[in-house]
Amino acid sequence: MIGHLQAPPPERGLFCNRTLNLRAIKAIGYDMDYTLIHYKVEVWEKRAYEYMRDRLAAQGWPVAHLTFDPVLAMRGLIIDTEKGNLIKANRFGFVKKALHGTRPMSFESQRDEYMRTVIDLSERRWIFLNTLFSLSEACLYAQLVDLLDEDKLEGPMGYNDLYEHVRRSLDATHMEGALKAEIIANPARYVQADPETPLALLDQKHAGKKLLLITNSEWAYTLPMMHAAFDPHLPQGMTWRELFDVVIVSARKPEFFTTRSSLFEVVTVAGQEGLLRPHSGPLKPGVPYFGGSASEVERSLGMSGDEILYVGDHMFGDVHVSKSALRWRTALILRELEDEIRAISAFRTTETRLAERMQQKERLEAEACQVRLELQRRRLGYTARDESLPGDEQLHARSLELRAQQEALDAELGPMARAASELSNPVWGLLTRAGNDKSHLARQVERYADIYTSRVSNFLFATPFVYLRSPRGSLPHDPSTPGGTPVFPHPTTGGDTGGGDTGGA
Repeated sequence: MIGHLQAPPPERGLFCNRTLNLRAIKAIGYDMDYTLIHYKVEVWEKRAYEYMRDRLAAQGWPVAHLTFDPVLAMRGLIIDTEKGNLIKANRFGFVKKALHGTRPMSFESQRDEYMRTVIDLSERRWIFLNTLFSLSEACLYAQLVDLLDEDKLEGPMGYNDLYEHVRRSLDATHMEGALKAEIIANPARYVQADPETPLALLDQKHAGKKLLLITNSEWAYTLPMMHAAFDPHLPQGMTWRELFDVVIVSARKPEFFTTRSSLFEVVTVAGQEGLLRPHSGPLKPGVPYFGGSASEVERSLGMSGDEILYVGDHMFGDVHVSKSALRWRTALILRELEDEIRAISAFRTTETRLAERMQQKERLEAEACQVRLELQRRRLGYTARDESLPGDEQLHARSLELRAQQEALDAELGPMARAASELSNPVWGLLTRAGNDKSHLARQVERYADIYTSRVSNFLFATPFVYLRSPRGSLPHDPSTPGGTPVFPHPTTGGDTGGGDTGGA
């Protein structure tokens, strides 16, 4: 095997939920931010957080002392704006862990709060953290809930009112452009360089794919950022604009996929870059456009539906809507997968020991239940006594012995189970798990992303001609693998984002 045809590291794989023949794809569309260009998350989100915090401080809020906490929030969490909680739900919408503000809720309070609640993201109460851009927002909101509970914020205000303040502050931060100006001035500080991404797109272009750039970022930001991220790694004399057959900025996703909007050509007149001129007719290669709609792109390309693959990082704005509205094929970028898969791999030895102890625990529990049932039958006399079994005293003694063994086993399981729950993030654990179940995010990945991967350059390992096949789906009654079902998934083997579940300790 040579070059990128060798097997990728496990964390750089393409994971397939629904079989995808890349040879049948005629056009590949890309989002830009956190897709083609990956940012240094803590650096970007810390700076975005500081802009929001300082904006509130200028309005008289007592927040100047607050600092960004990178472990407080992660993609896939849900803000409960009614209760002021940050929660993690499983695939069924049941809450598995919650913080009120920044403070973990006890099992009892969490049960009382959410025992009869099933998360429905169509309700305004719930704010799903679709993208890495949401981390600063969630962190600041959680910290402000603490201040609100301590009566340190002025005026009558509920948790929902508080969220609206944070949301407006975040929107203003992006609209005013100061943060983006900082990034343009020093992209190396904010951007995680990936020189392999331009090569992946060159492979696709020369394999006959039409390449599309469809981003919500404005032209004044897209132009310098794509120049910095792509041009140094392209063949001499080539620029990023020559890579793409269609370039659309300020696309207004997700509405771009569902509605019609006026389309403008981005032009340069008398040295002024970024002026807009109304456009009609087919899209011209190499010409950037403003606005428009996906239906216009389809008409111009003469393609539709499953002939187009769209690649993005936003669960709703990129993947969900393009899949639901247009039936485009979809690829989700989850950069966090790399750390997650490495954490799972490092935990493999402990995972094996944990699975073995869980099997032992299940055997002890099964015998204890049988002993308890036999004692119940003897006590109440509603069935004939089985004389082949030990006497009552021996059964009572065995019951006590089994209980002691289970308690000793639980003492051994406890630290391993806690370590498992803190993999990747000490507060929330794994991105794709909620306890031993799949997380709400993992369920959405299954439902809307045909494939998912950690970065665009992972396409290099597969080539533009790959036939990606989804694995056989698993059900609880399927035979276990030798040695027992694993506590955590083996991400390199399956596309269901979760692998098999096992009982918890």
